[in-house]
Amino acid sequence: MDPQSLKTLNAARRARQAVVLVTDIADGRDRVVGLGDPVAGELGTAIDAAFRSGKSGLATADGAEYFLNVHVPPARLVIIGAVHISQVLAPMARMAGFDVRVVDPRTAFATPERFDGTDLVAEWPDEALAARPLDSFTALVAVTHDPKIDDPALVSALKTGCFYIGALGSRKTHARRVERLLADGMTQSRIDRIAAPIGLDIGAANPPEIAIAILAEVIAALRGPRRMET
Repeated sequence: MDPQSLKTLNAARRARQAVVLVTDIADGRDRVVGLGDPVAGELGTAIDAAFRSGKSGLATADGAEYFLNVHVPPARLVIIGAVHISQVLAPMARMAGFDVRVVDPRTAFATPERFDGTDLVAEWPDEALAARPLDSFTALVAVTHDPKIDDPALVSALKTGCFYIGALGSRKTHARRVERLLADGMTQSRIDRIAAPIGLDIGAANPPEIAIAILAEVIAALRGPRRMET
């Protein structure tokens, strides 16, 4: 690998950026292409397909053969609210392969005893998310029912472009949330990205079932065909 390519690749990994290492099979030369970087012709089409699938492999394009080595950041799930649903959702999401973090400034809820093995941050969301920013490979779930806690996190997620944004609450609760977010400067088109009521409609009636519905919806957003179009 070219030393400059290695340097670029390592920097992309640290910044949680999706890249493809493109190697020309004929001469061994390589380069790093980031998600969204313009690449013309059949090679560009092949790189786009590699990003969508997340799988590395050989590609024939424009009369040449390339190996496309895909490097996509591990998906993260940030849960706003150390509530009963979160206690079930966090370990389930870890089992599904997500890096999980729970954020809640309420120290009575955000305790190691209730979230053993989970990255737990007892801070206000605006502080916690400033220290470790969201990105397009992060899903954010807001479940506190407290606008002072949920709303700043939702605004940050909408501005950042998280691949999934969900918020707990009834349609009436969400209607009031929409009014607040509009008053905070969010556009309706951005707000429409929030899944609310949160989770797949499976008739969930208790915290474990709600957690299952949420995680299923998050996975659908991550793995669905439109994942790389946003």
